[in-house]
Amino acid sequence: MTGKINAAEIKKMLKSSNVVIGTERAIKSLKLGKVQKVLVSSNCSASVEKDINYYAGLSGAEFHKLDYPNDELSVICKKPFSISVLALLKGASK
Repeated sequence: MTGKINAAEIKKMLKSSNVVIGTERAIKSLKLGKVQKVLVSSNCSASVEKDINYYAGLSGAEFHKLDYPNDELSVICKKPFSISVLALLKGASK
């Protein structure tokens, strides 16, 4: 886990359109080795966080625990549902 990521950086990532939203899609992309960076909300369940961290370690992706809860992350992403996991795909501009 490296430096903190703020809302402006998350919005910049979303504009690149190379972002996967959701736990299942993020894990699938991690298993395929397509993820460069994975972001997890502050109130993500422990089992999901453990799985994401495990697969991020296997694929060499950066793992970041955010300071934002899932409902606040959904507001940042302008989505009408809670978001616990975001994954930035490889080849995406930071």
